[in-house]
Amino acid sequence: MTARTHPNRVVQQDARMRASRQRNVSSNRDLRARNNAAINRERNVAVNRARNVEVNRNRNAAELRAHKDLATNGGRNFAYYRGRNVAINNNFHSAAFSGRQYAAFRNYNRQWHDRGWWRSHYDQIVFVNGGWYYWNAGYWFPAWGYAPSAYYAYDGPIYGYNGLAPDRVIVDVQSQLQRDGYYDGPVDGVLGQMTREAIAAFQADNGLAVTSVIDQPTLATLGIA
Repeated sequence: MTARTHPNRVVQQDARMRASRQRNVSSNRDLRARNNAAINRERNVAVNRARNVEVNRNRNAAELRAHKDLATNGGRNFAYYRGRNVAINNNFHSAAFSGRQYAAFRNYNRQWHDRGWWRSHYDQIVFVNGGWYYWNAGYWFPAWGYAPSAYYAYDGPIYGYNGLAPDRVIVDVQSQLQRDGYYDGPVDGVLGQMTREAIAAFQADNGLAVTSVIDQPTLATLGIA
């Protein structure tokens, strides 16, 4: 006599089999999702790495071109301005000094006094680049006679600002002229021939009176003061 399986047991077995299949399907689905996520992650990393390499390569190339252009143009400008032979204006009574802003230059006369006289007449007297300078009405002037060994590369007023000593004003001018491509000499705070030639070239190119000196219009156009 064959034993018969109880109907309830068959139903239970079917339910367990369906549940097992569902678990397997869900497990396989989760496994595929994790695998796909890992693959996508690796793919994204590779893509981003390649993209960053390309971006950095382009950026570096652009910066290199900019540096080369700057160096090339700077060299061309220096060579150009050196070859212009711009005449230095040493005449404070010329037409270039006719404006009101140049009155300090027109009225300048070399004065010789001893140390005691200078000290009794001016509060601010400084020693720079081998010479003594006194401050008066917005300008630095050579204090001739203050010391017997004093030396002045330039004999005339120097427009001042922000309480800077004359050599610091000259350094600022030299530095800006260098950045603008007009000057490639030493930034030493000395108002010598190369600096004055560079100033004259800058003034000529910017519609200023060619005074070859550090005056207020020139500093304003250079963006210094």
